[in-house]
Amino acid sequence: MVGVVLVQNTTWTQAAKVVDVLEKNSSLNWQALRDIDDETMWQWLRPAGYFRVKARRLKFLAHFMAGFNDSLTSLFSLETTELRKQLLGVNGIGKESADSIVCYGANRDVFVVDTYTKRLFSRLGWVGQNASYDEIQLLIHNSRAKDKNIFNEFHALIVRHAKEHCLKRPNCEGCPVNFCSKVGI
Repeated sequence: MVGVVLVQNTTWTQAAKVVDVLEKNSSLNWQALRDIDDETMWQWLRPAGYFRVKARRLKFLAHFMAGFNDSLTSLFSLETTELRKQLLGVNGIGKESADSIVCYGANRDVFVVDTYTKRLFSRLGWVGQNASYDEIQLLIHNSRAKDKNIFNEFHALIVRHAKEHCLKRPNCEGCPVNFCSKVGI
């Protein structure tokens, strides 16, 4: 859950550096995150960027977890819809972050929509450029039986494809998706 906040607007490589620092300083737990002074937290979070914003978000998340006795088991015992609703109520946790926690943390059948998914689906003509998170997620959820393993694999393939071919400026040469409506853009 900490990683979900740290990776916002940065790469996992940068977020992982912060996770390592928190772990090394015995601060990768909810109580420690609540207790760390701002200056120290900012210093530790600096590699992940937006360190002041992320420090506030981690504090909000840590205080939220206090309501569950700092227990992921307690939090994840909530029904999926309620779990998502509770997470969305935490300042700094949006739909993608909440769904990442629900999918990967609680191991539930939820597809996580990210920038890569939106870009690919838009270029394939499956959604409009202004399609909402909910519209894209519903498209996936309605297209097949919900299965977290398939959702996870599908998302991983989308990320890989987007990093190799479907970049902001497309790299269409060698792209295996030969029916893309945006080839050559």
